[in-house]
Amino acid sequence: MSRIIAAINVTLDGFCDHTAIHPDEEIHAHYAELLSRADAVLYGRMTYELMKFWQELIVNPSGEQSMDDFAVTIDNTPKIVFSHTLKTTGWDSAELSNQPLEQNVMTLRQQSGGDILVGSRSLIIQLMQQNLIDEYQLCVHPVIAGNGLPLFEKMNDHKILKLIKTKPFSGGAIVLYYEPAEGLFCRR
Repeated sequence: MSRIIAAINVTLDGFCDHTAIHPDEEIHAHYAELLSRADAVLYGRMTYELMKFWQELIVNPSGEQSMDDFAVTIDNTPKIVFSHTLKTTGWDSAELSNQPLEQNVMTLRQQSGGDILVGSRSLIIQLMQQNLIDEYQLCVHPVIAGNGLPLFEKMNDHKILKLIKTKPFSGGAIVLYYEPAEGLFCRR
């Protein structure tokens, strides 16, 4: 059975803002390794369109080894995109989902193999509300954005998570690994 892992970058004040963070070689290597072990990564339309940045580096490498290596890894990783507006993905390793998110995740979870990563804030929120995430990997960057999209927005239930490990990076970022604490939640 595959595990569903929410993996996302956030600022110290909890915002998802790719323009506020500056991943270094260690961060790129970390995510390349994570992607290389995954059977698929799930994206919503907005995050998917941001990730298409990496396609350009396949054609025109940046010269920065960690970025170019990450571009190759993400290019090879199967991607499933959830969108009501896209008609095509424009990326050979990406497909549009033809099922609702919850149904698709339940199908993927039953398959044997690697992890299924969830890399979009909106999908993480939806799956968290359905108790379908097995592990959270929050890479917290030492940046205070001050505003933006909060990672956990419009949650109806309190969720209690259990810290299972940490992974610090020399640049000050840290990945916090959490799993849901069994049976521990309460309504507001």
